[in-house]
Amino acid sequence: MAAAGAAFGSNTYRNGAHRSSVKADGKSLAANQSFKSSSSASSSSASSSFKSRSLQFRKSSPAALGGANGAAKDGGGVPGRVRVAVRLRPRNAEELAADADFADCVELQPELKRLKLRKNNWDTDTYAFDEVFTEFASQKRVYEVVAKPVVESVLEGYNGTVMAYGQTGTGKTYTLGKLGEEDTAARGIMVRAMEDILGDISLEADSVSVSYLQLYMETIQDLLNPSNDNISIVEDPKTGDVSLPGATLVEVRDQQNFLELLRLGEAHRFAANTKLNTESSRSHAILMVNVKRYVKEKDPVLPMENGSNSHSAKTFKAPIIRKGKLVVVDLAGSERIDKSGSEGHTLEEAKSINLSLSALGKCINALAENSAHVPVRDSKLTRLLRDSFGGTARTSLVITIGPSPRHRGETMSTIMFGQRAMKVENMLKLKEEFDYKSLSRRLELQLDKLIAEHERQQKAFDDEIERIHAESEMQIAETDRKYADALEKERIKYQKEYMESIKKIEEQLVGDQQKHDNDSATVSHNDYYSNGEVSSISALDEVADLKKLLEKETILKKAAEEELTNHKRQLYQSKLMEASATSEILKLRKLLEDESRQKQKLEGEIAILQSQLLQLSFDADERRRQLDRTGSGNDSNDLDCLTAQVKNPQLSDSENGEKASVAKLFEQVGLHKILSLLEADDADVRIHAVKVVANLAAEANQQKIVEAGGLMSLLNLLRSSDDETIHRVAAGAIANLAMNETNQELIMAQGGIRLLSTTAANAGDPQTLRMVAGAIANLCGNDKLQTMLRSEGGIKALLGMVRCGHPDVLAQVARGIANFAKCESRASAQGAKTGRSLLIEDSALPWIVQNANNEASAIRRHIELALCHLAQHEVNAKDMISGGALWELVRISRDCSREDIRTLARRSLSSSSTFKAELRRLRMDY
Repeated sequence: MAAAGAAFGSNTYRNGAHRSSVKADGKSLAANQSFKSSSSASSSSASSSFKSRSLQFRKSSPAALGGANGAAKDGGGVPGRVRVAVRLRPRNAEELAADADFADCVELQPELKRLKLRKNNWDTDTYAFDEVFTEFASQKRVYEVVAKPVVESVLEGYNGTVMAYGQTGTGKTYTLGKLGEEDTAARGIMVRAMEDILGDISLEADSVSVSYLQLYMETIQDLLNPSNDNISIVEDPKTGDVSLPGATLVEVRDQQNFLELLRLGEAHRFAANTKLNTESSRSHAILMVNVKRYVKEKDPVLPMENGSNSHSAKTFKAPIIRKGKLVVVDLAGSERIDKSGSEGHTLEEAKSINLSLSALGKCINALAENSAHVPVRDSKLTRLLRDSFGGTARTSLVITIGPSPRHRGETMSTIMFGQRAMKVENMLKLKEEFDYKSLSRRLELQLDKLIAEHERQQKAFDDEIERIHAESEMQIAETDRKYADALEKERIKYQKEYMESIKKIEEQLVGDQQKHDNDSATVSHNDYYSNGEVSSISALDEVADLKKLLEKETILKKAAEEELTNHKRQLYQSKLMEASATSEILKLRKLLEDESRQKQKLEGEIAILQSQLLQLSFDADERRRQLDRTGSGNDSNDLDCLTAQVKNPQLSDSENGEKASVAKLFEQVGLHKILSLLEADDADVRIHAVKVVANLAAEANQQKIVEAGGLMSLLNLLRSSDDETIHRVAAGAIANLAMNETNQELIMAQGGIRLLSTTAANAGDPQTLRMVAGAIANLCGNDKLQTMLRSEGGIKALLGMVRCGHPDVLAQVARGIANFAKCESRASAQGAKTGRSLLIEDSALPWIVQNANNEASAIRRHIELALCHLAQHEVNAKDMISGGALWELVRISRDCSREDIRTLARRSLSSSSTFKAELRRLRMDY
């Protein structure tokens, strides 16, 4: 009972308050200086080699890890085999003492991607893997080769899994979960993967959420919420997808937040002290990262009536959501009870771990042998990983082994597990769907805008009609008034004349009567009657004339009324003609707008075709230069081999006169002899030796070259030699060495940047300038060297090389500026930098703005990235506005061919108050 209690007492939470032993990060590996940061080969070349085989088309297995509900059922997937890499842990202090007289049980051949397992002193078994990492492989190279292709697939909308398997104490947790708080180069796959994810997405539109779980004694527990210690697994009966609805899901906004979640989860994970590992994981840790991204390209267009044009159709595109899930699995180590010394509760934990790993191995065997039945339900571990093996996820597996011959059986078992896993075939499927809710909200907003615009136009139209009607009424009233006044004047005039005529007649009659009365009485009666009759006839004639005048006035009045009616009819016809003309103008305006939109569409298509033509031309030139470099490289290798054979006659005898490769030359002659030729008196020998060292630096020998003094020899050649060829090849070798962070610090410490700047100032050959620019560009990507790089003239050297004008040189200069701007942006975000950009202080901004729209895509892409990173720091905004960079940022946010750069430009513009104020002043939108 006491022993059992002691064993159970040693099994506590990691970093918990009741632990009996304190765990230091990477303690099991610290005995041999942990994993060395130096990589045995260029990380970029290894990464591309691993990714190039990541989607080979092979015959898919008949069933996924879940049986009939596998990925093949849905169709439309891409076959992809499980990729397996092996990593060797260096000997710890105990193994160095106990196995000092014994050789390692494994022999690695990283250049051939295989290892040899010793049976005895004479026989070995050889196994091939997708990648083989030595004990010197850096964490960065392991991530870029194993996990980065999976992370890129997750960002594109696929599911991905990265898993570590191996004996306890061989470095699984170090490879996956190392936080790197003390040394950033020691960061594990989890931390580096989240850095790449957060750096690629747009936090405004996209989202990242994580769950952190552990499978302990066949129960799923939440590491972010320890009280949630029995989470159930739910399977979709239609698709077979596995989900954990009870798990805590936390949205991640920045890297520091994610690191705090990892620390919290690590503190709650179970660990115990065994003979094989002082801090042995007693549970399987599972990190789930869910990435939700919006994709704007290649969106389907909803059907519309009446053949709406493409300009209107853009509004009705349904956004596409891609949902990728990254699963990082840190399996507990397999162990033998007699070697680990487990007892009591620790023994029960070991049994549970071994049973779950055994169930996983059975499923892997069934899938590798294309068995009709896969025992997926034997363990919760296999149920959780049903999508990772034989499912729809891209899977990378790292198997970790130790060198000790005492554990040869466990090493053999781990290797065979990896060999069987390489036979498992997955069917990758893109996880995307249409966001119809977002489209519906957008259409509702646009409908409201159109309704408001229609109401505004209708109100304006009604107001215009009312104004015209009022003016017409006023004109008609004025015309009526004028004609009425004229008629009234005429009537009064004629009436006055009539009255005057009547008055004259009456006066004449009165006068005639008086005259008649005064006549003498002697006038005869006949004369009297005769004069009276004449006067009466004259009066009647005047009355008849007056009647005629009145009739004439009546006719004139009728004519005036008819003329008024005609005027009214003409005014009405003019209104009709005006309305018809307005409708014709509206039709013509609509036709003009349609023609304008069609013209814009054609111009956009022409611009796309021109960019595609430029890209094809650039790709053809790049392919031609690669072929030229390949040919020249082969010639130089042949000359190097011939020179080595001249200096070493025994090499020609052993190879029967055939030219040896650089790798064979390195093995037979030795690095020190090759480096000694760099100081030879014969100029041709020095040239050939420099070429050999350059080729070795491009392969898996960088650390050995640096340790043997090769870096110092190359810098001395730049300092002492006047030969242009030596400068070009030496600069290329230094560029290859500068891909490693440790080598970058050595180059700067030994005055390398000054030598490279001097070489660039004196060189005239574009290829030499390209090599020098490439070396400086690699140094620009190191956060620690920013100030030193600028103070020693690195930025001015880059800007000075643009005088060449060669596209390859300009591409390297643009890459260096982009790397420098990215490091400054990261430092500003972390609070390590507060002042203006050093690029702006060194007058690099005018050249950046001038080449922001360069025809060469390689130059343009790096310059656009540099502008976006400079714009993320508020203190640079005023200089960028005065230098014309704001216009280029707006153009990038609208017209850049890459979605991630467009999103970064928009985020930079929206996050800067200075930019937003200037855009409002200029009345510009982005």
